[in-house]
Amino acid sequence: MTILCVRFQLPPMYEAALPELLGLLEEFTPVVEALPPDGALADLRGAERYFGRDAVELASVIRVRALALYGVDCVIGAGPGPMLARMALRDARPGLTRAVPVGEEREFLAGKPVVALPGVGTATARTLCEYGLDTLGRVAAAPLSTLQRLVGARAGRELHEKAQGVDRGRVVPNGVSLPHSRLRSSGGTPTLATDRPFTRDELDPARHRRALLSAAEELGARLRTVDKVCRILTLTVRYADRSATTRSRTLKEPTAHSAALTRTAYDLYEALGLQRARVRSIALRAEDLAPAEQASHQLTFDPVDEKVRRIEEVADRARAKFGPRAVMPGSLAA
Repeated sequence: MTILCVRFQLPPMYEAALPELLGLLEEFTPVVEALPPDGALADLRGAERYFGRDAVELASVIRVRALALYGVDCVIGAGPGPMLARMALRDARPGLTRAVPVGEEREFLAGKPVVALPGVGTATARTLCEYGLDTLGRVAAAPLSTLQRLVGARAGRELHEKAQGVDRGRVVPNGVSLPHSRLRSSGGTPTLATDRPFTRDELDPARHRRALLSAAEELGARLRTVDKVCRILTLTVRYADRSATTRSRTLKEPTAHSAALTRTAYDLYEALGLQRARVRSIALRAEDLAPAEQASHQLTFDPVDEKVRRIEEVADRARAKFGPRAVMPGSLAA
């Protein structure tokens, strides 16, 4: 077990604390990959040798230091690779690290449903289940040729390896996590993403829009914190039946302006034409990021827009000084 997947239990809109918590991990290893808004991967191979402790013992030290220094608890999964550490995290709870020991990968995966494997989407899971391959143990035992016939040559090979616990992933230092594609590698530029799950399947469009507003304001604040702008905004709506709809739009100009992101998010949502849809969660992702200094802002001579931008600057300073909760979600809506 050399990889930790850590999720810090941050209060809502408290993403400003993540860089400091990443710094805590970097005291143990330089190989840390941020998983915004509240997590990270850490490769502890060198740290285990240096400190003379295994990954589970180091996880306990990290948890105690996060609590002592920042008042933040965390949930930690450990495994031989990033995929297994992520999956172990789902079974973890505060105060107890869930670990997948080397040599026990197949046993850990065997009873899990195929949809639990990162990269397996609804359609792939449905196809596999139709042929009785409803658990990862059955997928691992199936002939490679059968899987390739069902889901394709490359995807079948990757699925077969992953179901057997073969984890070829690696931790990318300072990288921003990209969403898993369906058993295909995810390339491209770093992204920032945020998710708004509902406590129950939500029918009310007004609540959908409030979730969009909150997510867009969070993305804007995070972009401005790291001095980035985005060129593309992507909306993903997940439904009660676990299906999802994803739509993207290229912005008129690269921006980190929360009001502009909110307007685009609303447009994407309205274009879906949802009728009494039972929505489980709404996610926004800012893509094609670039340094803010390279972006230009088209002057509109709109006093309302300029006022909102000035208020935004004041709110950012308040967050930096007093924490993200100093500004209530939705308070910057134009």
